[in-house]
Formats: sequence, C-alpha cells, structure tokens
Amino acid sequence: MKEGKTEVIAYAGYRGEQSPRTFFIGDKRIEVVKILDQWVEENVDSLRRKRCFKIRGDDWKTYILCYDEKENVWLYRHKTL
Repeated sequence: MKEGKTEVIAYAGYRGEQSPRTFFIGDKRIEVVKILDQWVEENVDSLRRKRCFKIRGDDWKTYILCYDEKENVWLYRHKTL
C-alpha cells in the first residue's frame, strides 16, 4: 500500500466542509471522478479527527483521501497492483 501527504483542491459546500475535487501524487494530477464513500475517524485519546473519502480517480484507481483536522493536512493511500 502506498501512502503519504498530498495537496488537494477541494470544494467547500454550504456547510463549509471540504470534499476533494483534485489531488496530486508527486507531479501527477488526479481528478476525482466519483466519491464512493465518506466517513469520519475520531481518536478520543489524541483528540484527532479525520474526514475520509474513498474516491475513484480519473486514472480509474481507487484512493482513500483523509483530511486531518488537527494537523491541517491531506493524506492519501492506495493499493498498488
């Protein structure tokens, strides 16, 4: 599984919560074709909250993008075949 920090271009809806539209892995720009699922991960001990999205990119791969609210950073993961 490949993972790391990423830059994300997001859309903030009427409630102000961001959802990803485009993200970058290195120099590669990937457009979000579809959000397949979304959820919130909370850790009571560390007071960390992540908003996660399972998405399909325009390269037809499936990724997990998570926004760490405490660190103000986007993280990605995807399985390599």
